[in-house]
Amino acid sequence: MHGTEFAELNAFVAVAERSNFARAAAHLGLVPSTISQTIRALEERLGVRLLNRTTRKVSLTDAGERLLARIRPAIMELGAAVEDLNEFRNTPTGTLRLNVSNVAAQIVLAPMIKAFLAAYPAISLDITAEDSQSDIAGGRFDAGIRVGRLVGKDMQAVRVSEPSRSLAVAAPDYLQRNPAPKAPQDLQRHNCIRLRSDSQLLDWEFAKGKNAIEMSVNGSLVVNNMNLMVQAALDGIGIGYTIESYVETHIAQGHLVPLLTDWSPEHHSYYLYYSGRRQLPVPLKVFIAFVRKHHSTQQAAQRANP
Repeated sequence: MHGTEFAELNAFVAVAERSNFARAAAHLGLVPSTISQTIRALEERLGVRLLNRTTRKVSLTDAGERLLARIRPAIMELGAAVEDLNEFRNTPTGTLRLNVSNVAAQIVLAPMIKAFLAAYPAISLDITAEDSQSDIAGGRFDAGIRVGRLVGKDMQAVRVSEPSRSLAVAAPDYLQRNPAPKAPQDLQRHNCIRLRSDSQLLDWEFAKGKNAIEMSVNGSLVVNNMNLMVQAALDGIGIGYTIESYVETHIAQGHLVPLLTDWSPEHHSYYLYYSGRRQLPVPLKVFIAFVRKHHSTQQAAQRANP
């Protein structure tokens, strides 16, 4: 196999797995036009169409499905073989691909990126932040960061944050115009900012003693991004529902007021999770050790300054 043929097949796998030329190009560090030309050259060389292209979607043809099934294991094995050489280097090198939720990106990952890259300058981080539940293996990510209850039981997991409450919040301006709710049922009379994930509107959860309530709310605004929800709450549009650690600065500064605190369960911890395969990539190994140490340092600081 010539070098150009391997590059073509690698590009094909990247596009097939992501159903998108732009995302495949970003994954391979190329521009979309180069990926498109590479796939076209592969199709011309093989004499078959591998991908169906529309303005909105890329999908596999029958020939493409068959080719992907045969070559994907080989491409992954070649990558693992090259990765094994990392064990012989003095400095860990390579790319670490992470898929994280938007909240985890802000409160867990962002504070440690600078220190990690400084400690391991030969490792590149490739981070995808999205709130939809991602198949890290299918997306060829090395690991993910999600709330513990969303992590599959077949995954290895490392806790990377302390538990934080789910909390309803509102701006002082909103509460001047509307009486604060005293019980979860009172939210039905309020303008609530709803969050959508994977095309579903998320319910709001409350618990007090043995009483647990999971309820849908109503409001004039639906978003699919936690940043938008928090900003809307800060603007006084309505009541938002988020994780306390995500808005603790706004609360401390008086820009947001926590509501129904006696009904707010403490159960959200974030976990770094990854496949339990026997041989982990070296960049992932050092990242796991790094986040363990970072979390331990945070715990010690919290004990010293409760």
